[in-house]
Amino acid sequence: MTLSRRQILAVGASLPLAAPSLALAQAKEFRLGIITPVGHSWNKAALALGEKLKAATNGRLTMTVFHSGQLGNESAMMQQLQSGALDMGFIQAAELGSRVPHLAAINAPYLVRSTPAVAKFVRHPEVVKLFDVLPSETGTIGLGWGITGMRAIFSSRDLQSLADIKGMKLRINPTPVYRDFYQLLGAAPTPIPTPQVYDAMANGQVDGLEADLEFSWNQRFDKVSKVILQMNAVFMPFAALVSGRVWQTLPAADKEIITRMVKETLDTQIDSLAGDEPNLIENFKKAPIPIRQVAVADTEAVIAEFDKIWMPKAPVIASLRKLGASI
Repeated sequence: MTLSRRQILAVGASLPLAAPSLALAQAKEFRLGIITPVGHSWNKAALALGEKLKAATNGRLTMTVFHSGQLGNESAMMQQLQSGALDMGFIQAAELGSRVPHLAAINAPYLVRSTPAVAKFVRHPEVVKLFDVLPSETGTIGLGWGITGMRAIFSSRDLQSLADIKGMKLRINPTPVYRDFYQLLGAAPTPIPTPQVYDAMANGQVDGLEADLEFSWNQRFDKVSKVILQMNAVFMPFAALVSGRVWQTLPAADKEIITRMVKETLDTQIDSLAGDEPNLIENFKKAPIPIRQVAVADTEAVIAEFDKIWMPKAPVIASLRKLGASI
């Protein structure tokens, strides 16, 4: 069949106009909030995600990262995610767990006992499935977990074992799971804003800090400590969240791109942090203070007591323990 000149012009004219107008209609700049400072591994991941989205969509989808709590604390950012005022956030499990006990299960002590195990654990489908409650409970969509390493206690007094934690004034993350765990060990959780912790340890306001190794090395808490006790008990992941209100406005193709880019970004963040931890430990070993490990046999009693409190609130802990033991 031979097309007339008018038909050829009509077909030719329709093609270049349709695609650009569609792309223009779907162009979006996402806003992502995060509490950690520039240079932190979570921030690097957020910036990398923006670069991936831009590259994968030829600049149609872009992202601005608001670091260091520029949009408020995590509670404020959750409210913004719920309303759709904020598109995305990297939000700690502590914040989610304070709202939804089911999510707090990921912070239960001794699910796994090493950072390499954490790296496998958070990518398991059963752990990713924890996000299923988020849309109804928080109005957000969870796309994956990122991690910190296992947390340690930096103490201004000597610690040989779990028993020595009793009576310590200990600065911890105020999540209910951590509070209950350390109170079971006899510590007195002491809330102090993060920027004040170093001086509080130096002047004796607190006896120690519970934190991950990356943060502690950046802040050099070893300089105000007599010992580092590697608890190998808990870790603090973050969830890559999207506002449910924003998510429902996106085309299926964009949802697929975002989901894929988030997974690639988190995989890199997890592998990088787990891979860098041995170097961090070597750095701490050069400090003139000992690094000690908690004996596995000493942990069974506190696990049993913790589970009496938390199993009724978050029954999923039981299956997570089984999963962690298999990793």
